[in-house]
Amino acid sequence: MPQTTNTILMIRPVNFRMNEQTAVNNYFQEDLDLVQAEINTKAQNEFDAFVEKLRAVGVNVVIVNDDPSLDTPDSIFPNNWVSFHENGDVALYPMFAENRRRERREDVFVTLEKEGFAIENIVDYTSAEEEGVFLEGTGSLLLDRVNGKAYCALSPRADEELFIEFCEDFEYTPVVFTAFQTVDGKRLPIYHTNVMMCLAETFAVICLDSIDDKKERKNVLTHLKNDGKEVIAITEAQMHQFAGNMLQVRGEGDQRFLVMSQSAYDSLTKDQIAKIEKHCPILSSSLETIETCGGGSARCMMAEVFLPRTGLRLA
Repeated sequence: MPQTTNTILMIRPVNFRMNEQTAVNNYFQEDLDLVQAEINTKAQNEFDAFVEKLRAVGVNVVIVNDDPSLDTPDSIFPNNWVSFHENGDVALYPMFAENRRRERREDVFVTLEKEGFAIENIVDYTSAEEEGVFLEGTGSLLLDRVNGKAYCALSPRADEELFIEFCEDFEYTPVVFTAFQTVDGKRLPIYHTNVMMCLAETFAVICLDSIDDKKERKNVLTHLKNDGKEVIAITEAQMHQFAGNMLQVRGEGDQRFLVMSQSAYDSLTKDQIAKIEKHCPILSSSLETIETCGGGSARCMMAEVFLPRTGLRLA
């Protein structure tokens, strides 16, 4: 089972803004003093430039336009509501913010099927929302597909019991911990695992400083090292520049790239960049508006498509 894919699903925004419903526990979000239309236009420009860079290196980007009637300010981050698996399974996840639940759209699946991908089965966890229980896709859980492990930093958006249920359903070994960040002098849970950690084929980028419990930190490190991954540590300050929110993808000729934002790249030291580039080249793009208002970055914008191909591509 591969760890990386050549195909990425991305949702082009039409109503992008700071989502007041997610800001309560996403401490990465800030309000930009710009009119709404200007914020959305800036986000669209950043999105389009990012897609262009991905396609230029041979990444297959499937774009679906957001539906303006739904009023979904965070639709640009599809990896939170859906994940696509190699056996044809699609998982649908329960979302903390009510207005994010409208992001789950069947027409996204129709688009992927037209692109020649097979969807065999939908595993739906969304009824957990009725109990106030959440698990926000590959924001909450990081999948080591090769070694069959799933990493999850528990938070109001990542419930342990539901995470264990996911691991049983999809046959992953759970690696559970809690990651914190300092907000107004208090240590509070980081809302998504994928802002403090990135899993690539042969290495991991992780903010170890955010795992306050020494036993939990040691356990995470043991798993990574036992699986032969080089551990590249980042600081909490670098994490706040989205240096943990990266994704390894495959481009032309099976070349791997580590994709990140410009702010993430700019926060890295020469030594960290050299360590990453021993494994694969870096692809970065400016996502300033999206990061500031949305509180998410490059990784959050890309939903990896691992679905099997049917061989049929419909016009």
